[in-house]
Amino acid sequence: MKSLKRFALFAFSVALLGSCSSVQVISDYDQKADFNTYKSYAFYKTGIDRAQISDLDKKRILRAIESEMSSRGFVKSDSPDVLISIFTKERERVDIYNNNFAWGGWGWGGFYNPWAWGPGWGWGWGGNNVSTSTEGSLYIDVIDANKKELVWQGRGVGTLNNTKNIEKKEQRIKEFVTQILEEYPPATVVAVN
Repeated sequence: MKSLKRFALFAFSVALLGSCSSVQVISDYDQKADFNTYKSYAFYKTGIDRAQISDLDKKRILRAIESEMSSRGFVKSDSPDVLISIFTKERERVDIYNNNFAWGGWGWGGFYNPWAWGPGWGWGWGGNNVSTSTEGSLYIDVIDANKKELVWQGRGVGTLNNTKNIEKKEQRIKEFVTQILEEYPPATVVAVN
């Protein structure tokens, strides 16, 4: 019984930590755009300058985008087929968990055995737990350089780790960019190399 309780607590912890680190991605695109003709890119400085994040984080995002685009066969160019822009949003996320460990509720304790799990009238941790985190959105826009029209947009939403560890920050940014650009070019378009 004890090992079952420990396993349940461990599984819950892993699920909670895993859900905090995932990036939810959605993308949209212009169905009339011919993505097979796009081979080169450049960054759209005007749009990137408007992104309200630190210049260091902008550099991290742009390096991650360069790496992803290069791995897909795109080349950076002074006369590009597409321009890439980014923008960001963030909001404070508040999660309230009711753990139901309270007097008279589900939890540790019980009438006959104080160490058994089940409904009981024993002691426990009662009330709610509140946690806050910063949830961020990173948008990556792909603009047709000739037409000056948006042809693809990807958005990643996830929890940002407010960490002083630069390596962890770099890794989190790479994770955002990689998962967003997995959607580019659109799956319905057959890439021609």
